[in-house]
Amino acid sequence: MKKILFLTGTRADFGKIKSLISILESQQEFEIFVFVTGMHLQKEYGYTLIEIERCNFKNVHTFENHTHETTMDLTLAKTIEGLSSYCKMVNPDMIVVHGDRLETLAGAIVGSLNNILVSHIEGGELSGTVDELIRHSVSKLSHIHFVSNEDAAKRLIQMGEIASSIYTIGSPDIDIMFSDDLPSLEKVKEYYQIPFEDFAVVMFHPVTTEASEMNQYATNFVEALLEDHNNYVVIYPNNDLGSQFIIDNYKKLQNNTRFRVFPSLRFEYFLTLLKESKFIIGNSSAGIREAPYYGIPIINIGTRQQNRALHADIINVDYKKSAIKEALELIISHKTQKSISDFGEGNSAQLFLESLKNNDIWNINHQKQFKEL
Repeated sequence: MKKILFLTGTRADFGKIKSLISILESQQEFEIFVFVTGMHLQKEYGYTLIEIERCNFKNVHTFENHTHETTMDLTLAKTIEGLSSYCKMVNPDMIVVHGDRLETLAGAIVGSLNNILVSHIEGGELSGTVDELIRHSVSKLSHIHFVSNEDAAKRLIQMGEIASSIYTIGSPDIDIMFSDDLPSLEKVKEYYQIPFEDFAVVMFHPVTTEASEMNQYATNFVEALLEDHNNYVVIYPNNDLGSQFIIDNYKKLQNNTRFRVFPSLRFEYFLTLLKESKFIIGNSSAGIREAPYYGIPIINIGTRQQNRALHADIINVDYKKSAIKEALELIISHKTQKSISDFGEGNSAQLFLESLKNNDIWNINHQKQFKEL
């Protein structure tokens, strides 16, 4: 029996790997462990460990990695320490990490330095900002790559990765996006007490390389929303450096009936809201990846998604209040079509399972080789 350890630190990466964990849990030849850390354990961000517990996975371990200093390097160090200790207890055959978060880098470091196979979900993509440095670093520390499209695969090959270690499975959250199990809009509105007939979605995250400007950026953004006429479902940012500026500015929305503000939303419930929204505004990857599949208009603010694969008709603006207000005036008449995107067909979990059932993947050399072009 192969032991596989999944690492999750945010609601976003859990949405990506949930279907992968679930499909492996039902297989007798795999024993699954889930290491939960990061935002999941922070009450101010919704304590999303609850969402993981609802899944009833057999082996869930929690570890608090946030520090009072809140610097990324110290958080990384603490995560490495906690995960290393857990791996010594579990002795996994593989560690599965996703994307470009600090927790992802910690998982790749622990695995690669302890002779454990590391599988990276959605490597080879362009994130922009410091996230991209982390994503590519994780790729170089990983033995196996589960990518969302052929462009990502080509970038990994350009980085010296061996083609036989790259598996194109699409983006796993697409599996959930088109699931028949998504809740109805009526159920979601009742659950979250959302009174609006029509609404837009707000997701605005800090940009770590622009942390000193985030207070002004958040101020401009919130003022533009307050001077607008639409109803908004607002979701807290992730916990990167600069997030407190955004959260503090959201306090200005508290007594305004056009806004409902949430630390977090259940992933399936969020997808239903996104699918039925008038548009999404902010700088979340949801506006780059999920929204185009649903044909939702998008206002993308600033640099956070710079260089991401853009397969949709997106209004891109800078952080100026006037630019955001102008985009809000345009967005209602903005016509979009559902994107024929290249992030998979909703069968990522099945392709992932088939890959792990193939003995070839378990025979990949732990000693990585650099492949010259």
